[in-house]
Amino acid sequence: MSHNIELQEGALIISDAHYSSSRPELLALIKEIHSKKILTSQLILMGDIFDTLFKQVPKTQEDNREIIKLLNEISESIELIYLEGNHDFNLQDIFLNAKVIRLKEQPLICSYKDKRVALAHGDFDIGLAYKIYTAFIRNSLVLFLLNFIDTLTKNFILNKLDTYLDKKDDCKEFIGFESYVKNRQLDTFKCEYFIEGHYHQNKHFFFDEFNYINLAAFACNQRYFTVKSIRDNELMIDENEYVEI
Repeated sequence: MSHNIELQEGALIISDAHYSSSRPELLALIKEIHSKKILTSQLILMGDIFDTLFKQVPKTQEDNREIIKLLNEISESIELIYLEGNHDFNLQDIFLNAKVIRLKEQPLICSYKDKRVALAHGDFDIGLAYKIYTAFIRNSLVLFLLNFIDTLTKNFILNKLDTYLDKKDDCKEFIGFESYVKNRQLDTFKCEYFIEGHYHQNKHFFFDEFNYINLAAFACNQRYFTVKSIRDNELMIDENEYVEI
């Protein structure tokens, strides 16, 4: 599917919220966007917004029912762009009004004024074994069987997964991250900016060919981002901290 998307001034970007019952902070932010206390004309979700959300596993939708409803209502008046992550995928039938960007369509090349901007969750180039795994876990039959077994065992699989994810340290520093990024050949996408999540590092590197931005994980510090222009229409991703009042 072809997507012709222009990144808008004031767009709001959220990455890696890993929303679950043990991480409820995102819900308050989404409620403020829904009520228009926080104003934006474009909402970009950069993947792993939910800890678990898959179309073929109804319990993951039921567990996230309130926030799904709010996002669907938001998407009726605001452009919602959702880049699928490795925790949330097969989403088009859940978010009917959103532009859902599957893993194989990432990075998504957008325009911003006269600039080219690449957006990705961040796990599109990890390696052959990972590609095989992601294709397997996204397969509708595999997810159907997973859901069937999980239902028979009274949600044993999902409960185990939730316990594991609750204990996982999502906020650790990636030692050698700049060298890792340099070796990924992201310059082949010929963009002035490359923006992604997944690694949770909140880092900005200025390479010869492009600016690289790795977003902070909302799950770690409740940071979200706003698109702004500075001198000569250069793009800036302005960091905001959400504090619930």
